[in-house]
Amino acid sequence: MASQTVITVQPQFSAAQQPGEWQTGLLDCCSDCGVCLCGIFCFPCLDCQVAGDMDECCLCGSSVAMRTLYRTKYNIPGSILGDFCTVLWCTSCSLCQLKRDINRRKAQGIF
Repeated sequence: MASQTVITVQPQFSAAQQPGEWQTGLLDCCSDCGVCLCGIFCFPCLDCQVAGDMDECCLCGSSVAMRTLYRTKYNIPGSILGDFCTVLWCTSCSLCQLKRDINRRKAQGIF
């Protein structure tokens, strides 16, 4: 009779990422007033800056897909539904948060 191997521990991916987090909160406009002012008074400019930072089409910066892509790239907890609601109800704040996060990650050398 052949012996059976019992697996008690599942193999893990060696480069598993730790859960990340946003560098700033959704309403932390005072942490970078320049980004906030740009988001309020020149939303299309900030939209294109974010899209350019992520090598995407200029019209995609404030989209749910862009926020979800960024969140999954940096292993930030959340869901597509949460991203949808954030972009729908807080479009400017959502885009400003994304740009602040990009700026901070660039400064840390992890973007």
